[in-house]
Amino acid sequence: MSSNAEPIPTEPIQLTDAEGLDEAVSTYDVVLVDFYADWCGPCRMMEPTIESIASDTDAAVVKVDVDRLSGLSSQYGVQGIPTLLLFADGENVERLVGVQSADQLSSLIGRYTA
Repeated sequence: MSSNAEPIPTEPIQLTDAEGLDEAVSTYDVVLVDFYADWCGPCRMMEPTIESIASDTDAAVVKVDVDRLSGLSSQYGVQGIPTLLLFADGENVERLVGVQSADQLSSLIGRYTA
């Protein structure tokens, strides 16, 4: 699996700048990126699921506040939130829009971490 020496964080990484996403994608084999906003009801509903995925899977989880990092959101074509992108080995391999269950996300991540 991972040949990286960096341990996978068990809590979501809150991005403070756009460069943080590139850094996470190059550091970890599998990265789930959650584009969200504090005012978004479905995003708030997803919060426990996102935290669970961070602690229970072999994926690093990165949170991107679309209001603070609107340029990054535009760069990845985020038009609705929550939008989840999955990166594996540095490539964007999946895009999900809307509320997802923990089981759906765990299964999806499992395809890239097995």
